[in-house]
Amino acid sequence: MITLTRISRIGSRAAAPLALLLLAAGCQPAGGPPGGGFPPPLVTVATVEPKDVPVAYEYVAQTAGYREVEVRARVTGVLLKRNYREGTAIRKGESLFTIDPAPFQVALARAEADLAVAEARLAQAKREVARLRPVLESRAVSQKELDDATSAEQVAEAEVKSARARVSEAKLNLDYTRVESPISGTASRAVVSEGSLVSGPNVLLTTVTQTNPMYVIFGIPDRDHLALRRDVDAGRLKLPQNGRFKATLKLADGGAYAKGGTLDFTDVRVNTQTGTSEARAEFPNPGNVLRAGEFTRVTLSGAVRPGAIVVPQRAVLESPKGKFVFTVNAESKAEARPVEVGDWTADGWIINGGLKPGDRVIVDGVVKLQLMGPGAPVQVSSNAAAPGTPAARKASTDKKTTAEK
Repeated sequence: MITLTRISRIGSRAAAPLALLLLAAGCQPAGGPPGGGFPPPLVTVATVEPKDVPVAYEYVAQTAGYREVEVRARVTGVLLKRNYREGTAIRKGESLFTIDPAPFQVALARAEADLAVAEARLAQAKREVARLRPVLESRAVSQKELDDATSAEQVAEAEVKSARARVSEAKLNLDYTRVESPISGTASRAVVSEGSLVSGPNVLLTTVTQTNPMYVIFGIPDRDHLALRRDVDAGRLKLPQNGRFKATLKLADGGAYAKGGTLDFTDVRVNTQTGTSEARAEFPNPGNVLRAGEFTRVTLSGAVRPGAIVVPQRAVLESPKGKFVFTVNAESKAEARPVEVGDWTADGWIINGGLKPGDRVIVDGVVKLQLMGPGAPVQVSSNAAAPGTPAARKASTDKKTTAEK
């Protein structure tokens, strides 16, 4: 019993200050809201104003030469010499390799000798015809003898043509012993060493790549194609004229490539393994900064969303039913408004549905409203800058700096 009495007294003493606090809370301070409640939270709003918003698409890409040519021998022979420095720029027609010409020089000499024999036989056949034709009238020779001589002349003419063709072929093969570059560009390393036997076109000697201009190859996902077509048909997206997107490039080290390019090709087929369509952009590369095979990121720009509604990211909240924003109605009360979001831009979310011009969207102060719920009265900040403006960005930066300090 003694213990219970002590506890009761202690409880009475502890309850007295609590009662005073409750009493004080029930009192209405001067200028406060009726009933002693908390004042309406201070919020920042952004008035919805449609505007044209540029749209950019970014993809992983890989560089490729404007033209890439495999250099192969066109005749079989021993590779005598490499005539270029690997990895350097070369000109069209410049000699890259020399194949032993000796066997081909012999073949040319033999073909020229065969041509001389054929021409001598043709001359003899012509003389025979010329001798027989006058004496045919005097019946000194028969018609058959003249016909045989004429046929022999025609055969000799055909043999001369064949011999001349063999001479041309021999000269061509001799010329092929000088392996030339078919284009101007940069020559890769030699695949075959001097002294090796090359068996004609079956053996790759090297590769020449034209690097100015340069191609950038990338894949556009099928879902992006579908979304783009759907937005264009709905009037939510306007493409650049003739589909000529401008292209910029981000290099592997994160730096931006100084030269701009253009989209010049999109494939109509979808790769069944990757689910993407191949696309290609062309970039000038006068200083050979870009090299074939590099991985980069390409950004396509030029498309515009006309009359788009953009709200800052922090203004868009999410519930089990989807995304929503808080707006301020005419009675200065917060309302939860379901919205349909689209693309993400540098300024925030593009809203495809749920808002209209003139709506006031709450940007700052939404955390308190989540606790208080829709219908709560709010006080709009009178000196708040509209989100997305330079003043708003500066205010956001100052706020972040203060928080870090």
